[in-house]
Amino acid sequence: MGENPGFLRRYFAGIFSRRQKAMNKFVAEMRLRRHADDDILSPAVRADLDALIDEARSADPGRMKELEERYARIAPPYRHRKIRELLDLLLVVGAVAFGIRGLYFQPFRIPTSSMQPTLYGIHFMERENATNPLLGKLPQPINWLLFSARPAKLEVRTAGELDLNSFRRAGDGVSDSTAFRIGPVEYKLPGDFRKVEEYSNLELSRPYRPGEVVCDGFLSLGDHLFVERFSLYLFPLRRGDIVVFNTDGLIADNRKLSDVSGYYYIKRLVGLPGDTLKIVDNVLQVKPRGAKEFKPIYELDPVFEKLYSGKGGYQGHLNFMGHHLAEPGSEYVVPEDHYFMMGDNSQFSLDSRFFGAVPRENLVGKAWIVFWPFSRRWGRIDRVGPVDAPTGEARRGTFPVMYRQ
Repeated sequence: MGENPGFLRRYFAGIFSRRQKAMNKFVAEMRLRRHADDDILSPAVRADLDALIDEARSADPGRMKELEERYARIAPPYRHRKIRELLDLLLVVGAVAFGIRGLYFQPFRIPTSSMQPTLYGIHFMERENATNPLLGKLPQPINWLLFSARPAKLEVRTAGELDLNSFRRAGDGVSDSTAFRIGPVEYKLPGDFRKVEEYSNLELSRPYRPGEVVCDGFLSLGDHLFVERFSLYLFPLRRGDIVVFNTDGLIADNRKLSDVSGYYYIKRLVGLPGDTLKIVDNVLQVKPRGAKEFKPIYELDPVFEKLYSGKGGYQGHLNFMGHHLAEPGSEYVVPEDHYFMMGDNSQFSLDSRFFGAVPRENLVGKAWIVFWPFSRRWGRIDRVGPVDAPTGEARRGTFPVMYRQ
């Protein structure tokens, strides 16, 4: 039986095509090596390699073995070549990531309660007040991964009193925990000593009974957000923007702010250059540059309406704090190229009332999105209104509704 000429043509054409693809890949590999190592190859090696590449481009694929041997003699492969290529890739990816971080988006974690309830720092959530229906219902690793929440329950097992001398750090290197004894039994709660003291309300010289529940809830690590850094240079800042700034040169109570409470702060911009500010009956009044009358700040920008809603922890802007605007009716004129910053939780905020307006060169960027945890605040900053519940009376240094996730 005779051979099929069409089949043979296709068969040999396929072999040639595979050989040509291998040759093209070989040429691409040599070109990549030539450009990647341009700064470390000697002039003679570069010249020989260029000549080999030109020859291989038009050579018969059947000569590939010969060309590979010449390539190995001209530019021998490095030892651990794959590891080197992986490290090069990681270096490039790292450089790109750091470039994006430095020029465009920078991650931050909210450490304190000064921006509650818009943004939360490390905070305790009572189990009975937690609005998230999934909180505590999932396995603990998933509960932490989604909501940054660690269970914080203390139920007394044996009668006794709190031993103040028993407090010690019991963290695992990843997260803080504090151990202590009530009577003969040692207990452990998440958070450092000050945070545990704040949310547990433990008391000295008080007998604790077996079965007594001292606290029952969750400790969250706070909101983690991205700050975008480029719009500062493209658009003017507005009242109501939430801004991250550094504390270089800022002084509070004759001490450098960076020494007192950290290098980065996050606050809401309430006063622009040239604004005259005063607080009357817990309402911030603003007279913009060139205006003749003061107006409540919520009439100048609707974002402030929720701050005066009396709901969800919002309480307005309070008097009797700091050095500026401390007295009812006292006025402050924002200097040129400076911005007056205040926390939304103004009862517990170290802000421009204490250290004055912030110079423009201190500004880092505007808060953009909360990327973790997955709470009602997840997503674009300021996108949600207050929880539909009255702020209420102060308790444990904050407001009951503020414990809600």
